Amino acid sequence: MPQLAEPIDGVFRALSDPTRRHVLERLSQSPASVSELAAPFDMALPSFVQHLRILEGSGLVHSTKLGRIRTYELAPKRLQVAEDWLHRQRTLWERRLDQLDDYLMHLKEKHP
Repeated sequence: MPQLAEPIDGVFRALSDPTRRHVLERLSQSPASVSELAAPFDMALPSFVQHLRILEGSGLVHSTKLGRIRTYELAPKRLQVAEDWLHRQRTLWERRLDQLDDYLMHLKEKHP
């Protein structure tokens, strides 16, 4: 079994959680502080910050600190890793399904 050290593993791990996906959706509108991002969630701030650390560790967001305020911003280029992988998988399966369709059509023509 391959090690989970590839960048794509961190991206999909980050995307696997609904809280983190919601944060990414929110950040797609504009950068936001930790408190702004945490406001809609009913969880302790340290638990929420763990979600932000996973997002930042995966490269999907980056943060800056000005005084006591930490602001997070979406890093959309990292989503390209997941998009590229999904595109390759889709292409592969579309090709396989096309081959299956061709085979089934051949069988149908052979045995009407």
